[in-house]
Amino acid sequence: MGKGHLHTNRGNPAPIRPIKKENLGSQVFEQIKGMILRGEIPPGRRIIESEIALSMGISRTPVREAVHKLEAEGFLTPLPKGGYAVRGLTISDIEDTFDIRSILESFAGYLAAIRHTDEELSSLEEKLEEFQRYLGRGDLRKLPKINTDFHELLYALSRSPRLIKIIHGLRDEIYFLRKIILNSEKMANLSNKDHREIVDSIRKREAKKAERLLREHIIRGKQFVLGEIKKGNVIIG
Repeated sequence: MGKGHLHTNRGNPAPIRPIKKENLGSQVFEQIKGMILRGEIPPGRRIIESEIALSMGISRTPVREAVHKLEAEGFLTPLPKGGYAVRGLTISDIEDTFDIRSILESFAGYLAAIRHTDEELSSLEEKLEEFQRYLGRGDLRKLPKINTDFHELLYALSRSPRLIKIIHGLRDEIYFLRKIILNSEKMANLSNKDHREIVDSIRKREAKKAERLLREHIIRGKQFVLGEIKKGNVIIG
């Protein structure tokens, strides 16, 4: 395995960010956790410490520390013959993520409607137009990143660093679920329609309406993802 990549059983290398010498265990933990939550290391994949250490150009000790922490937090499950495999998300994990997100992000929308300046809305509107351009071309692969940029701009309008930090604790998990939603052209169109209505309510400083629209937007995504899992279109766990 070449240095700088960790291979998954999907056949594509997942890029590894450069590792600094400070807090190696924590950095390795965050990288592997993010790759699990984004689906880059799929459920059931065995974690091989030596491969990760080689990919990151570090010793096995911080990798071992990270693996034990990942197991303790439920991201990995022990194998009968030793070692660990990725546990993956459960239905309960997904429901919790959407429910928590609906509360946090709707509050961010509420604050954004109160605290924004008119000039700041142009960045949100540009993201709406960018999203629509790629959607019109049928290029769905670009949509999760543009969608994420939109939500990040919206969080910033809340002017609440503590709230943003809490939301960012779910960032990788949200991105994984967002990719499932925006892989559907119908859901992508609904998403941008929702976003336009949310921006309009923020512009008019209708804080309660912005809060409600964001909550409904996120719950619709939850229902879609759970439906895709039930149909067998998305494999988890």
